[in-house]
Amino acid sequence: MGPVTAGVLQLVALIGALALVHAPLGSHMARVYSSDRHWRVEKWIYKGIGADPDREMRWPAYLRAVLAFSVTGVVLLYALQRLQGVLPGSLGFDSIDPDQAFDTAVSFVTNTNWQSYYGEQAMGHVVQTAGLAVQNFVSAAVGMAVAIALVRGFARSRTGELGNFWADLVRGTVRVLVPLAFLAAVALVACGVLQNFSGIHEVGRFMGGSQQWNGGAVASQEAIKELGTNGGGYFNANSAHPFENPTPLSNLLEIFLILVVPFSLTRTFGIMVGSVKQGYAILATMVAIWLGFTALMMWTEFAHHGPAFELAGGAMEGKEVRFGVGGSSIFAVATTLTSTGAVNSFHSSFTGLGGGITMLGMMLGEIAPGGVGSGLYGMLVMAVIAVFVAGLMVGRTPEYLGKRIGTREIKPAALYILVTPALVLVFTALSMALPAPPHSMANGGAHGFSEILYAYTSASNNNGSAFAGLNADTQWFNSTLGLAMLFGRFVPMVFVLALAGSLARQAPVPATAGTLRTEKPLFTGLLVGAVLIITGLTYFPALALGPLAEGLA
Repeated sequence: MGPVTAGVLQLVALIGALALVHAPLGSHMARVYSSDRHWRVEKWIYKGIGADPDREMRWPAYLRAVLAFSVTGVVLLYALQRLQGVLPGSLGFDSIDPDQAFDTAVSFVTNTNWQSYYGEQAMGHVVQTAGLAVQNFVSAAVGMAVAIALVRGFARSRTGELGNFWADLVRGTVRVLVPLAFLAAVALVACGVLQNFSGIHEVGRFMGGSQQWNGGAVASQEAIKELGTNGGGYFNANSAHPFENPTPLSNLLEIFLILVVPFSLTRTFGIMVGSVKQGYAILATMVAIWLGFTALMMWTEFAHHGPAFELAGGAMEGKEVRFGVGGSSIFAVATTLTSTGAVNSFHSSFTGLGGGITMLGMMLGEIAPGGVGSGLYGMLVMAVIAVFVAGLMVGRTPEYLGKRIGTREIKPAALYILVTPALVLVFTALSMALPAPPHSMANGGAHGFSEILYAYTSASNNNGSAFAGLNADTQWFNSTLGLAMLFGRFVPMVFVLALAGSLARQAPVPATAGTLRTEKPLFTGLLVGAVLIITGLTYFPALALGPLAEGLA
């Protein structure tokens, strides 16, 4: 079997698995967020944190709860890293430096999981499990909660209430993420992924030196790392490491875990707004972009441009032989079109155009299917903009799901799509203009510029993957990337919740003969076009200076 055929068969198997679980998982999540009953363990949690899960919140109160919870998470995770040197299970590692502890705490709380450290050489068992793994669960649950709040904004009328953040957070964690992560961890262990609390082992001597590896609860963290679209690896090599991702089967399972919740949330949306067809329209948009990017990536990486590529069966530099070009390409697109950021190959070693595809996937706003929760609310914001543009074209007040899209709704939607590009382009420009940051680049020219552009694109979009070659463990990059992650996560949430509150206050508008049918393929095409055109106009000059210049050279 040739490498191209193997890659295509993996893609077909992945699509089949995602289609199989789409309806049951999406329906389950709709029941979870619509239920008025609380499990006993949930009641214990509410009592412990002093929350009333039955008290409805308007969008400012919901936002305050999101921010309070997240700030608390940053403080606790920062403290845990700074105290690592005196904690049990530290494996002899020192406490983390202040700037790196800040960067890491912000990274995991914002669901970014950007890592400027070597996991197996810096973090002990306590920080990895009680700190990083816990944030992998709750940061994903926060994104899901905000998405559900926006869905309720469409579904409700004549009220500003969007539900209760604490109930949404706890239910998303207890009823969705924990059970799925448990099953995924068992499957990963069966595939050969490590799961223990072993110390440091010397595994061999060679060339006058030795190599040391430490064990850890890798499978359990790997499961929620992918399932929650987090991406932070237990080891520095991330999912290219054989302890995290040993076989082609485990690789396909990890890609499945990355995509399964974001794609299934579209059905949750359809059920909660009372029209499954609306969910299918959003799903079709996500799938069209995802398949297009995957096909383009596989074409660029399989293209033969010389004897070396022909002998290897494609561009194999930076890729694991056990995954090949096909498995690496599918993984790279999945991780950058979501907010995962896990890698099983080094994106810096992809072809020039292949590296540009990974960047463009993040620049779209990671909405195809996007991160857990964040992908759905990002695509719904784009749907609001697409409906507004369509209304302007035909000269009538735009409507979406029975809600008028006026100035009160389009302002937060427009601000939402401006935040991330502003962060990416401003921080990239500053890093290139100042004398010190360019010294962190391993390469010059277009590729070096791509390293910095990729870093701020990844941080601002809460992705967390790196282009490699950039030494990001400096005070400048730890601080500015941390700020980009904070603003890139929470400022858009402000506009999403403001939009949700405005929609929830409206009275429903009856559909007429002139109403745009947003469940039809025509709207799906319009939405795909809006996503690609808005992104292209925003980022094309920067892409032209980096990956496009390198790819066309």
